[in-house]
Amino acid sequence: MTAPVPLAALRKRFQLQPERLGKSARIEQALRLAILHDWPDGSRLPSHRTLCRELGAARDTLAQAVRRLRDEGLLVTGQGQGTWTRRPRLSQPPSSTHSPSLSTRARSILQTRSASAIQSGAFMPGIPDITQFPMTKWRELYSSVTVPRNALLLSYSSGGYGPLKRAIRDFLWGWRRLTCDTEQIIITDGTHNGIELCALALTDAGDRVLMESPCYWGARNIFTAVGATVERVAWHADTGHAPRRSNHPVQLAYFTGSHHYPLSVPTSPAHRVALCDAAAPRFVLEDDYEFTGQDGANLLFDGRSPQHLLVGSFSKLMFPGLRLGYLVAPRELVEPLNQLRSEVFREGRLLDQAVLAQFLAEGELDTWYARIQRDYLARQQVMHDQLVRVPGVVHVSPPSHSISLCVQFAPGVDDRRIARKLLQAHLITRPLSPVCSADDFRSGLILGVGMLSGRLLAAEANRLRLALTRLLDT
Repeated sequence: MTAPVPLAALRKRFQLQPERLGKSARIEQALRLAILHDWPDGSRLPSHRTLCRELGAARDTLAQAVRRLRDEGLLVTGQGQGTWTRRPRLSQPPSSTHSPSLSTRARSILQTRSASAIQSGAFMPGIPDITQFPMTKWRELYSSVTVPRNALLLSYSSGGYGPLKRAIRDFLWGWRRLTCDTEQIIITDGTHNGIELCALALTDAGDRVLMESPCYWGARNIFTAVGATVERVAWHADTGHAPRRSNHPVQLAYFTGSHHYPLSVPTSPAHRVALCDAAAPRFVLEDDYEFTGQDGANLLFDGRSPQHLLVGSFSKLMFPGLRLGYLVAPRELVEPLNQLRSEVFREGRLLDQAVLAQFLAEGELDTWYARIQRDYLARQQVMHDQLVRVPGVVHVSPPSHSISLCVQFAPGVDDRRIARKLLQAHLITRPLSPVCSADDFRSGLILGVGMLSGRLLAAEANRLRLALTRLLDT
């Protein structure tokens, strides 16, 4: 029978977890890290009694953590036989000889696929800190709206829950100094849903969509899926946009918002105005993907304009599973967009919308984000101080209140290889080059700071620095 795993590594991992987390969450994260980094695959865990004694936990507390890891597939339990570790296998692309008969657009998206089955881990980009989110208050608000007199919240919606639209109007003014009417706001199932609605309503197959390089891959995939022709123009924060290589008319120009994603630097409205003057797009869609709370003036959006649209989401401010966002549209487009959304997607989730409306109206989002953005800035500083020391790193995005940062390498570095090697060490990053255009030769990594904090962040940042130093030297 396999000997139980040594517990010294688990104790150290547990001690590094921030105490603000509940004990079950601290045990879960410590076990996860030990499984991924310290223990061989297929190792047998000691008895629950032994683990409880070592970690100072009640049996029910440990059982909750073990159950969640078992649901993730990181632990396997045999009835009456014990519990074993199981590391996740890195997925391999399917063999082309056995690939299903997919559509051309599906194959086009999957050839450059960027979505991953891995949605957690050190430096996973695009994930906020969900461990500190005030879930107690969220559950309290949810209970307050799920009462018999609110049975209408179980029905379809039409454009969204009115109080939520009013709260978003006030949120846009308070945080962005953007003005719009409540009637211009359409509640969406997250940013992707808003982008897709705009793509369906405002472009036909073959129409040209202008994007920056590097681009946000999620938006690129949506435009590809609806049959648009995506044209990308390289953008550098210091020099602006490269000249367009095409004279084709542009139906829609898409930009990330006040903070560029994935470069993680403030955007330049002057650069974008110059590009739009040259390309003359029929519509301009901005996606406030990574709102930092400080650079809202960088947006081009004007609520009075007949060509400007804005999409946003609360997933990066609050938690990814929320999947609620908004689209602010010109007045003349609101009615057809609402009708199209009802016909294609249907609408619902009024209970979630009502809870979010209360959360905003009571100032809970303001309080939460004012606190967590200070934390993000401190984490970014830790990352910046480690990564600027790596030979071969030519630029690290300056510390900000966002959840992502970008590291750029010297020309010619194979960032895909480096990302694969880091993944084998369970450091989750995303290469920069796949979201750059063919004439944009930048190389680097996109990282997140939402999954780690405190001593654990410092330890993992140091581990990342050492791994990058080794990989960039080979």
